[in-house]
Amino acid sequence: MPEVTTPLTSQNAVLAFFDVDNTLMRGASVYYLAKEAWRRGIVGWRDISRFAWHQFRFISVGENHKHMATARERALAIVGGHSEHTLFELAEQIYERDILPNLWPETVDLTREHLAKGHEVWLVTATPQFVAEVIAARLGLTGALGTRVHAKDGILTGELDGHVLHGDEKAVVATELAERLGADLAECWAYSDSSNDIPLLTAVGHRVAVNADAKLTHHAEKMGWQVMPLNRAGLKEARKRVKREAKTVRKSRR
Repeated sequence: MPEVTTPLTSQNAVLAFFDVDNTLMRGASVYYLAKEAWRRGIVGWRDISRFAWHQFRFISVGENHKHMATARERALAIVGGHSEHTLFELAEQIYERDILPNLWPETVDLTREHLAKGHEVWLVTATPQFVAEVIAARLGLTGALGTRVHAKDGILTGELDGHVLHGDEKAVVATELAERLGADLAECWAYSDSSNDIPLLTAVGHRVAVNADAKLTHHAEKMGWQVMPLNRAGLKEARKRVKREAKTVRKSRR
């Protein structure tokens, strides 16, 4: 006889955090921001060439903190002097043209699995907030936590509003959000490809290394975390685990 288990339920919010670059999509979203800025004449050929090099390295060998920090700093500088409305329009454009074709179907399907459980699904990424919000909205997710750029009178200054959402900072904002929504982090989930997100993955009770770099793979195997390759078998196992271990949020809380 098949094993029968009692469905787990929760009256509290359950959050699932998803990294974006090389977890939800192939490559670095900030590159596509720069690419669109080049199309519009905001940056020159030298800048886009540097972004292209960062993109190539990211896809080939994974995230390098120094290189990605440089790319993000340039991206933030690009948005300086432009209106928030213009940048949201730009983000909509890059979603349709560049991000949508590069989404990993397996990871997107996992966001759907969590939503079906009544979970809140949040992107948590170093990419600028206005890009992250567009991706979340287009995918029907709950929301996004991204790197914020200071704005004055609706015009972005190109200066950070807070910190680049990277490494420990992701764990900090995820913890703050969970506290604000009354969620128990032990019941929450996180998905990432990068060893830089070990603090975020460690903060939650259920963590999955997706398309993981070598350092994260080693750490995940050592800690007994799930490692999900981006293929049909990996997705099947990850879905089974969500259905088996994730608590369903009772509709009465909505």
